[in-house]
Amino acid sequence: MIDGATIRRLPVIPDERGFLMEIFRSDDPEFQAFGQVYLSVVYPGVVKGWHYHKAQTDHFCVVKGMAKVVLLDRREGSPTHGEVNEFFLGERNPAILTIPNLVLHGMKGIGVEPAYLINIPDVPYRRDDPDEFRMPADDPGIPYDWSRKDG
Repeated sequence: MIDGATIRRLPVIPDERGFLMEIFRSDDPEFQAFGQVYLSVVYPGVVKGWHYHKAQTDHFCVVKGMAKVVLLDRREGSPTHGEVNEFFLGERNPAILTIPNLVLHGMKGIGVEPAYLINIPDVPYRRDDPDEFRMPADDPGIPYDWSRKDG
């Protein structure tokens, strides 16, 4: 596991009316600060990536559909430098994924319907000076292939 990244399964509490799932609380171990909450939707087979943040920590939760979220640790001096982690998040695997700043990440919609990702970063997005640094999904310097792996 990439240093500083965490994954925590989320409890789903069902009853005859439906279900409730707590996503993120201020007393959770990975909580740092509240910045904002936003929704990002990715269509099946589409890759949104790569990018990283210099200051921001992300907390990803896919609440509808399924997505593959991939992390790559390119932080110099990190004990997990060069490590790649794949996570399959969504309705079939409710979890919250903490992505430390400076860790490159992206996601791909998997399955047959769009995936709805909620992110709860620890700082608000600055429209006039975004803390977001993008790279192409097929960047040859990134050792990851987004194609589906059957087996």
